[in-house]
Amino acid sequence: MTRRLISTGSPFERSFGYSRAVVDGDLVFVSGTTGYDYATMTLPDDAAEQARNIFRTLEAVLTEAGSSLAQVVRAQYFVTDRSYCEPVLAVCGEVFREIRPAGGMYIVAGLLKPEMKVEIEVTARLASA
Repeated sequence: MTRRLISTGSPFERSFGYSRAVVDGDLVFVSGTTGYDYATMTLPDDAAEQARNIFRTLEAVLTEAGSSLAQVVRAQYFVTDRSYCEPVLAVCGEVFREIRPAGGMYIVAGLLKPEMKVEIEVTARLASA
């Protein structure tokens, strides 16, 4: 199987030289994704709403790759303040309650832009794998 690149059309991808996701073998590696609505390039202020936007982006990217949120095997959550942990994890629970991938929550000093409060990175298997 050849390596396949997936894009959401975000201007960050081309500018910064990365793909939203890479399909390699039977795995889909999704880059750290922030809470932008890439159609409007708007970002909600609320950390939980940023997480909901992230999961919408992840769902679309995984579908395009031939996978789904149900196929996620690893998730890494990055937040810029300890107070965002519970609201973001509540959203993660809504999405992954039955899937339960391996995961980790990390409190980081900051993300690329100060308004970014949450970033999520996942690895999934292809649906046919």
